[in-house]
Amino acid sequence: MPAGIWALGFVSLLMDVSSEMIHSLLPVFMVTGLGASMLLVGLVEGVAEATALIVKVFSGAWSDWLGRRKPLALLGYGLGAASKPLFAISTSTGMVLAARLIDRVGKGMRGAPRDALVADLARPEQRGAAYGLRQSLDTVGAFLGPIIAIGLMLLWANDFHAIFWVAVIPAVLSVALLAFGVREPDRPAGHARVNPIRRENLRLLRPAYWWVVGIGALFTLARFSEAFLVLRAQQGGLAIAWAPLVLIAMNVVYSLGAYPFGRLADTMSHRKLLALGLVVLIAADVALAWSDRGVVLWTGIVLWGLHMALTQGLLATMVADTAPAALRGTAFGVFNLASGLALLLASVFAGLLWDRLGGASTFIAGAAISALALAALAWKAPGP
Repeated sequence: MPAGIWALGFVSLLMDVSSEMIHSLLPVFMVTGLGASMLLVGLVEGVAEATALIVKVFSGAWSDWLGRRKPLALLGYGLGAASKPLFAISTSTGMVLAARLIDRVGKGMRGAPRDALVADLARPEQRGAAYGLRQSLDTVGAFLGPIIAIGLMLLWANDFHAIFWVAVIPAVLSVALLAFGVREPDRPAGHARVNPIRRENLRLLRPAYWWVVGIGALFTLARFSEAFLVLRAQQGGLAIAWAPLVLIAMNVVYSLGAYPFGRLADTMSHRKLLALGLVVLIAADVALAWSDRGVVLWTGIVLWGLHMALTQGLLATMVADTAPAALRGTAFGVFNLASGLALLLASVFAGLLWDRLGGASTFIAGAAISALALAALAWKAPGP
Protein backbone atom coordinates (compact mmCIF):
# COMPACT_ATOMS: atom_id res chain seq x y z
CA MET A 1 0.00 0.00 0.00
CA PRO A 2 1.51 3.40 -0.96
CA ALA A 3 2.83 5.50 1.93
CA GLY A 4 0.52 8.35 0.90
CA ILE A 5 -2.53 6.19 1.61
CA TRP A 6 -1.26 5.48 5.13
CA ALA A 7 -0.51 9.17 5.68
CA LEU A 8 -3.99 10.19 4.52
CA GLY A 9 -5.43 7.59 6.86
CA PHE A 10 -3.60 9.08 9.85
CA VAL A 11 -4.61 12.60 8.79
CA SER A 12 -8.22 11.40 8.91
CA LEU A 13 -7.61 9.62 12.21
CA LEU A 14 -6.35 12.77 13.96
CA MET A 15 -9.17 14.95 12.62
CA ASP A 16 -11.74 12.34 13.61
CA VAL A 17 -10.32 12.18 17.15
CA SER A 18 -10.91 15.92 17.36
CA SER A 19 -14.34 15.91 15.70
CA GLU A 20 -15.74 12.94 17.60
CA MET A 21 -14.60 14.32 20.97
CA ILE A 22 -17.07 17.08 20.19
CA HIS A 23 -19.74 15.30 18.16
CA SER A 24 -20.16 12.43 20.61
CA LEU A 25 -21.14 14.97 23.27
CA LEU A 26 -22.86 17.55 21.09
CA PRO A 27 -26.41 16.08 20.99
CA VAL A 28 -26.43 15.72 24.78
CA PHE A 29 -24.89 19.20 25.19
CA MET A 30 -27.58 20.71 22.97
CA VAL A 31 -30.48 18.93 24.72
CA THR A 32 -29.34 19.14 28.36
CA GLY A 33 -27.18 22.26 28.25
CA LEU A 34 -28.92 24.44 25.69
CA GLY A 35 -32.51 23.14 25.89
CA ALA A 36 -32.78 22.11 22.23
CA SER A 37 -35.63 19.90 21.01
CA MET A 38 -35.10 16.63 19.13
CA LEU A 39 -36.36 18.32 15.95
CA LEU A 40 -33.77 21.08 16.36
CA VAL A 41 -31.02 18.49 16.92
CA GLY A 42 -32.09 16.73 13.72
CA LEU A 43 -32.24 20.03 11.82
CA VAL A 44 -28.76 21.11 12.97
CA GLU A 45 -27.29 17.69 12.17
CA GLY A 46 -29.03 17.47 8.82
CA VAL A 47 -28.13 21.00 7.68
CA ALA A 48 -24.52 20.60 8.83
CA GLU A 49 -23.94 17.23 7.19
CA ALA A 50 -25.79 18.20 4.02
CA THR A 51 -23.64 21.34 3.78
CA ALA A 52 -20.50 19.19 3.87
CA LEU A 53 -21.73 16.89 1.15
CA ILE A 54 -22.99 19.71 -1.10
CA VAL A 55 -19.68 21.61 -0.87
CA LYS A 56 -17.96 18.46 -2.12
CA VAL A 57 -19.49 19.04 -5.55
CA PHE A 58 -17.58 22.27 -6.01
CA SER A 59 -14.35 21.18 -4.34
CA GLY A 60 -14.26 18.00 -6.42
CA ALA A 61 -14.83 19.89 -9.67
CA TRP A 62 -12.27 22.50 -8.64
CA SER A 63 -9.66 19.80 -8.00
CA ASP A 64 -10.34 18.35 -11.48
CA TRP A 65 -9.90 21.80 -13.03
CA LEU A 66 -6.64 22.41 -11.16
CA GLY A 67 -5.37 18.88 -11.69
CA ARG A 68 -4.33 19.05 -8.02
CA ARG A 69 -6.02 17.51 -4.97
CA LYS A 70 -3.82 18.35 -1.98
CA PRO A 71 -4.26 22.18 -1.82
CA LEU A 72 -8.04 21.89 -1.50
CA ALA A 73 -7.75 19.03 0.99
CA LEU A 74 -5.38 21.16 3.06
CA LEU A 75 -7.80 24.10 2.99
CA GLY A 76 -10.63 21.83 4.09
CA TYR A 77 -8.72 20.34 7.00
CA GLY A 78 -7.63 23.85 7.98
CA LEU A 79 -11.25 25.02 8.17
CA GLY A 80 -12.10 21.96 10.27
CA ALA A 81 -9.34 22.82 12.73
CA ALA A 82 -10.36 26.49 12.82
CA SER A 83 -13.95 25.59 13.76
CA LYS A 84 -13.04 23.66 16.91
CA PRO A 85 -12.53 26.69 19.23
CA LEU A 86 -16.01 27.93 18.26
CA PHE A 87 -17.61 24.89 19.89
CA ALA A 88 -15.72 25.66 23.08
CA ILE A 89 -17.23 29.17 23.34
CA SER A 90 -20.77 28.24 22.22
CA THR A 91 -23.58 29.33 24.52
CA SER A 92 -26.57 28.92 22.17
CA THR A 93 -27.83 26.60 19.46
CA GLY A 94 -27.16 29.36 16.93
CA MET A 95 -23.46 29.36 17.84
CA VAL A 96 -23.36 25.58 17.67
CA LEU A 97 -24.94 25.68 14.22
CA ALA A 98 -22.40 28.26 13.03
CA ALA A 99 -19.52 26.13 14.31
CA ARG A 100 -20.99 22.99 12.75
CA LEU A 101 -21.42 24.73 9.40
CA ILE A 102 -17.79 25.95 9.32
CA ASP A 103 -16.61 22.50 10.36
CA ARG A 104 -18.73 20.80 7.71
CA VAL A 105 -17.73 23.28 4.98
CA GLY A 106 -14.19 22.21 5.77
CA LYS A 107 -15.20 18.57 5.56
CA GLY A 108 -16.92 19.19 2.25
CA MET A 109 -13.92 21.08 0.90
CA ARG A 110 -11.52 18.23 1.69
CA GLY A 111 -13.72 15.18 1.09
CA ALA A 112 -13.93 14.82 -2.70
CA PRO A 113 -10.30 15.89 -3.41
CA ARG A 114 -9.03 13.50 -0.73
CA ASP A 115 -11.14 10.61 -2.05
CA ALA A 116 -9.93 11.34 -5.59
CA LEU A 117 -6.34 11.51 -4.29
CA VAL A 118 -6.70 8.00 -2.83
CA ALA A 119 -7.66 6.73 -6.29
CA ASP A 120 -4.75 8.66 -7.83
CA LEU A 121 -2.28 7.05 -5.41
CA ALA A 122 -3.60 3.47 -5.45
CA ARG A 123 -3.45 0.94 -8.28
CA PRO A 124 -6.88 0.05 -9.74
CA GLU A 125 -6.73 -3.54 -8.44
CA GLN A 126 -6.19 -2.34 -4.85
CA ARG A 127 -8.69 0.53 -4.67
CA GLY A 128 -11.14 -1.36 -2.46
CA ALA A 129 -8.34 -2.14 0.00
CA ALA A 130 -7.03 1.45 -0.18
CA TYR A 131 -10.42 3.00 0.58
CA GLY A 132 -10.99 0.39 3.27
CA LEU A 133 -7.63 1.16 4.93
CA ARG A 134 -8.20 4.92 4.91
CA GLN A 135 -11.72 4.43 6.24
CA SER A 136 -10.48 2.02 8.91
CA LEU A 137 -7.87 4.48 10.20
CA ASP A 138 -10.44 7.28 10.01
CA THR A 139 -12.78 5.20 12.13
CA VAL A 140 -10.09 4.42 14.71
CA GLY A 141 -10.14 8.16 15.35
CA ALA A 142 -13.91 8.03 15.51
CA PHE A 143 -13.80 5.75 18.56
CA LEU A 144 -10.64 7.16 20.18
CA GLY A 145 -12.30 10.58 20.28
CA PRO A 146 -15.30 9.41 22.32
CA ILE A 147 -13.04 7.38 24.63
CA ILE A 148 -11.05 10.52 25.41
CA ALA A 149 -14.30 12.46 25.83
CA ILE A 150 -15.62 9.95 28.39
CA GLY A 151 -12.40 10.07 30.39
CA LEU A 152 -12.39 13.86 30.46
CA MET A 153 -16.12 14.05 31.30
CA LEU A 154 -15.51 11.85 34.33
CA LEU A 155 -12.32 13.71 35.27
CA TRP A 156 -13.70 17.20 34.82
CA ALA A 157 -17.28 16.67 36.08
CA ASN A 158 -19.11 17.04 32.74
CA ASP A 159 -17.31 20.25 31.68
CA PHE A 160 -18.29 20.28 28.00
CA HIS A 161 -16.43 23.48 27.14
CA ALA A 162 -13.07 22.33 28.55
CA ILE A 163 -13.27 19.10 26.53
CA PHE A 164 -14.08 21.04 23.38
CA TRP A 165 -10.89 23.06 23.92
CA VAL A 166 -8.79 19.89 24.17
CA ALA A 167 -10.21 18.79 20.79
CA VAL A 168 -8.30 21.63 19.11
CA ILE A 169 -4.96 19.81 19.58
CA PRO A 170 -5.43 16.73 17.32
CA ALA A 171 -7.09 18.94 14.69
CA VAL A 172 -3.96 21.09 14.40
CA LEU A 173 -1.75 17.97 14.24
CA SER A 174 -3.91 16.61 11.40
CA VAL A 175 -3.33 19.72 9.28
CA ALA A 176 0.42 19.59 9.95
CA LEU A 177 0.64 15.92 8.91
CA LEU A 178 -1.17 16.56 5.64
CA ALA A 179 1.01 19.58 4.86
CA PHE A 180 4.31 17.81 5.46
CA GLY A 181 3.57 14.08 5.18
CA VAL A 182 1.59 13.61 1.93
CA ARG A 183 3.12 14.04 -1.53
CA GLU A 184 0.64 14.34 -4.39
CA PRO A 185 1.49 12.60 -7.70
CA ASP A 186 2.64 14.92 -10.47
CA ARG A 187 -0.05 16.38 -12.67
CA PRO A 188 -0.38 14.47 -15.98
CA ALA A 189 1.57 16.02 -18.83
CA GLY A 190 -0.58 18.20 -21.04
CA HIS A 191 -3.34 18.66 -18.45
CA ALA A 192 -5.64 21.39 -19.72
CA ARG A 193 -7.83 23.40 -17.39
CA VAL A 194 -11.40 22.84 -18.52
CA ASN A 195 -14.68 23.25 -16.70
CA PRO A 196 -15.51 19.69 -15.56
CA ILE A 197 -19.17 20.45 -14.88
CA ARG A 198 -19.97 21.59 -18.43
CA ARG A 199 -22.64 19.51 -20.11
CA GLU A 200 -20.33 17.85 -22.62
CA ASN A 201 -17.97 16.76 -19.85
CA LEU A 202 -20.75 15.48 -17.60
CA ARG A 203 -21.88 13.29 -20.50
CA LEU A 204 -18.64 11.35 -19.98
CA LEU A 205 -20.10 10.03 -16.71
CA ARG A 206 -21.62 6.71 -17.72
CA PRO A 207 -25.04 5.29 -16.70
CA ALA A 208 -23.28 2.88 -14.34
CA TYR A 209 -21.96 5.90 -12.41
CA TRP A 210 -25.40 7.51 -12.16
CA TRP A 211 -26.80 4.23 -10.84
CA VAL A 212 -24.19 4.39 -8.06
CA VAL A 213 -25.27 7.97 -7.29
CA GLY A 214 -28.90 6.93 -7.02
CA ILE A 215 -28.30 3.89 -4.84
CA GLY A 216 -25.93 5.91 -2.63
CA ALA A 217 -28.65 8.50 -2.03
CA LEU A 218 -31.14 5.76 -1.11
CA PHE A 219 -28.64 4.32 1.37
CA THR A 220 -28.18 7.74 2.99
CA LEU A 221 -31.91 8.35 3.14
CA ALA A 222 -32.23 5.10 5.10
CA ARG A 223 -29.38 6.01 7.48
CA PHE A 224 -29.90 9.26 9.40
CA SER A 225 -27.39 10.96 11.73
CA GLU A 226 -25.67 8.86 14.41
CA ALA A 227 -26.73 11.56 16.89
CA PHE A 228 -30.01 9.64 17.21
CA LEU A 229 -28.14 6.54 18.38
CA VAL A 230 -26.67 8.57 21.25
CA LEU A 231 -30.07 10.03 22.12
CA ARG A 232 -31.73 6.60 22.01
CA ALA A 233 -29.25 5.25 24.55
CA GLN A 234 -29.69 8.30 26.77
CA GLN A 235 -33.46 7.82 26.56
CA GLY A 236 -32.89 4.38 28.06
CA GLY A 237 -31.02 5.81 31.04
CA LEU A 238 -27.37 5.99 29.89
CA ALA A 239 -25.59 8.63 32.01
CA ILE A 240 -24.47 11.79 30.22
CA ALA A 241 -20.77 11.13 30.88
CA TRP A 242 -21.07 7.73 29.19
CA ALA A 243 -22.96 8.94 26.11
CA PRO A 244 -19.83 8.73 23.86
CA LEU A 245 -19.76 4.97 24.56
CA VAL A 246 -22.41 4.59 21.85
CA LEU A 247 -20.13 5.94 19.13
CA ILE A 248 -17.18 4.00 20.53
CA ALA A 249 -19.04 0.70 20.16
CA MET A 250 -20.29 1.55 16.69
CA ASN A 251 -16.93 2.79 15.42
CA VAL A 252 -14.90 -0.10 16.83
CA VAL A 253 -16.98 -2.44 14.66
CA TYR A 254 -16.78 -0.03 11.74
CA SER A 255 -12.99 0.26 12.04
CA LEU A 256 -12.37 -3.48 12.35
CA GLY A 257 -14.60 -4.28 9.38
CA ALA A 258 -13.76 -1.48 6.91
CA TYR A 259 -10.44 -2.84 5.63
CA PRO A 260 -11.37 -6.53 5.27
CA PHE A 261 -14.67 -5.64 3.61
CA GLY A 262 -12.78 -3.19 1.37
CA ARG A 263 -10.46 -6.00 0.27
CA LEU A 264 -13.50 -8.23 -0.26
CA ALA A 265 -14.96 -5.57 -2.56
CA ASP A 266 -11.97 -6.05 -4.87
CA THR A 267 -12.98 -9.68 -5.50
CA MET A 268 -16.72 -9.99 -4.75
CA SER A 269 -19.93 -8.76 -6.39
CA HIS A 270 -20.60 -5.19 -5.30
CA ARG A 271 -24.35 -5.75 -5.57
CA LYS A 272 -24.25 -8.63 -3.10
CA LEU A 273 -22.19 -6.63 -0.59
CA LEU A 274 -24.58 -3.67 -0.86
CA ALA A 275 -27.57 -5.97 -0.30
CA LEU A 276 -25.90 -7.51 2.74
CA GLY A 277 -25.24 -4.02 4.11
CA LEU A 278 -28.93 -3.12 3.81
CA VAL A 279 -30.03 -6.34 5.52
CA VAL A 280 -27.69 -5.52 8.41
CA LEU A 281 -29.06 -1.95 8.62
CA ILE A 282 -32.64 -3.26 8.76
CA ALA A 283 -31.65 -5.56 11.63
CA ALA A 284 -30.00 -2.62 13.43
CA ASP A 285 -33.10 -0.45 13.06
CA VAL A 286 -35.37 -3.22 14.33
CA ALA A 287 -33.20 -3.73 17.41
CA LEU A 288 -33.05 0.01 18.16
CA ALA A 289 -36.81 0.34 17.72
CA TRP A 290 -37.37 -2.68 19.98
CA SER A 291 -35.47 -1.38 23.01
CA ASP A 292 -33.56 1.66 24.30
CA ARG A 293 -31.43 -0.31 26.79
CA GLY A 294 -29.62 -3.56 27.46
CA VAL A 295 -28.39 -6.19 25.03
CA VAL A 296 -30.93 -5.35 22.33
CA LEU A 297 -29.89 -1.68 22.20
CA TRP A 298 -26.18 -2.50 22.02
CA THR A 299 -26.79 -5.17 19.39
CA GLY A 300 -28.45 -2.51 17.24
CA ILE A 301 -25.50 -0.15 17.71
CA VAL A 302 -22.99 -2.88 16.78
CA LEU A 303 -25.03 -3.83 13.69
CA TRP A 304 -25.13 -0.16 12.67
CA GLY A 305 -21.32 -0.12 12.71
CA LEU A 306 -21.19 -3.36 10.70
CA HIS A 307 -23.46 -1.81 8.07
CA MET A 308 -21.10 1.17 7.78
CA ALA A 309 -18.09 -1.14 7.37
CA LEU A 310 -19.86 -3.07 4.62
CA THR A 311 -21.03 -0.11 2.56
CA GLN A 312 -19.04 3.12 2.94
CA GLY A 313 -15.71 2.07 1.40
CA LEU A 314 -17.59 -0.03 -1.15
CA LEU A 315 -19.61 2.95 -2.42
CA ALA A 316 -16.41 5.03 -2.73
CA THR A 317 -14.79 2.21 -4.70
CA MET A 318 -17.80 2.03 -7.02
CA VAL A 319 -17.63 5.78 -7.70
CA ALA A 320 -13.91 5.55 -8.50
CA ASP A 321 -14.43 2.52 -10.75
CA THR A 322 -17.26 4.07 -12.80
CA ALA A 323 -15.86 7.61 -13.27
CA PRO A 324 -13.19 8.77 -15.76
CA ALA A 325 -9.90 9.68 -14.05
CA ALA A 326 -10.08 13.30 -15.25
CA LEU A 327 -13.54 13.73 -13.71
CA ARG A 328 -12.98 11.74 -10.53
CA GLY A 329 -13.18 14.74 -8.19
CA THR A 330 -16.39 15.93 -9.85
CA ALA A 331 -17.82 12.42 -9.68
CA PHE A 332 -17.24 12.20 -5.94
CA GLY A 333 -18.70 15.68 -5.53
CA VAL A 334 -21.93 14.91 -7.41
CA PHE A 335 -22.26 11.61 -5.56
CA ASN A 336 -21.99 13.44 -2.25
CA LEU A 337 -24.42 16.16 -3.33
CA ALA A 338 -27.10 13.52 -3.81
CA SER A 339 -26.17 11.89 -0.52
CA GLY A 340 -26.14 15.27 1.24
CA LEU A 341 -29.69 16.13 0.20
CA ALA A 342 -30.81 12.66 1.29
CA LEU A 343 -29.07 13.07 4.67
CA LEU A 344 -30.74 16.43 5.27
CA LEU A 345 -34.18 14.94 4.58
CA ALA A 346 -33.45 11.83 6.65
CA SER A 347 -32.19 13.70 9.74
CA VAL A 348 -34.98 16.28 9.79
CA PHE A 349 -37.60 13.56 9.25
CA ALA A 350 -36.02 11.44 12.02
CA GLY A 351 -36.14 14.35 14.48
CA LEU A 352 -39.74 15.20 13.56
CA LEU A 353 -40.85 11.59 14.03
CA TRP A 354 -39.06 11.41 17.39
CA ASP A 355 -40.78 14.55 18.67
CA ARG A 356 -44.23 13.49 17.44
CA LEU A 357 -44.26 9.71 17.93
CA GLY A 358 -41.27 8.79 20.10
CA GLY A 359 -37.80 7.36 19.53
CA ALA A 360 -38.91 3.91 18.34
CA SER A 361 -40.80 5.41 15.38
CA THR A 362 -37.60 6.94 14.01
CA PHE A 363 -35.93 3.54 13.70
CA ILE A 364 -39.06 1.84 12.38
CA ALA A 365 -39.10 4.38 9.56
CA GLY A 366 -35.39 3.72 8.92
CA ALA A 367 -36.06 0.00 8.59
CA ALA A 368 -38.92 0.64 6.15
CA ILE A 369 -36.79 2.90 3.94
CA SER A 370 -33.95 0.36 4.05
CA ALA A 371 -36.35 -2.35 2.86
CA LEU A 372 -37.40 -0.13 -0.06
CA ALA A 373 -33.74 0.47 -0.93
CA LEU A 374 -33.13 -3.28 -0.85
CA ALA A 375 -35.99 -3.83 -3.26
CA ALA A 376 -34.65 -1.11 -5.57
CA LEU A 377 -31.19 -2.71 -5.47
CA ALA A 378 -32.57 -6.09 -6.48
CA TRP A 379 -34.70 -4.57 -9.24
CA LYS A 380 -32.28 -2.11 -10.82
CA ALA A 381 -28.74 -3.33 -10.09
CA PRO A 382 -26.79 -3.76 -13.36
CA GLY A 383 -24.81 -6.92 -13.90
CA PRO A 384 -23.97 -9.72 -11.41
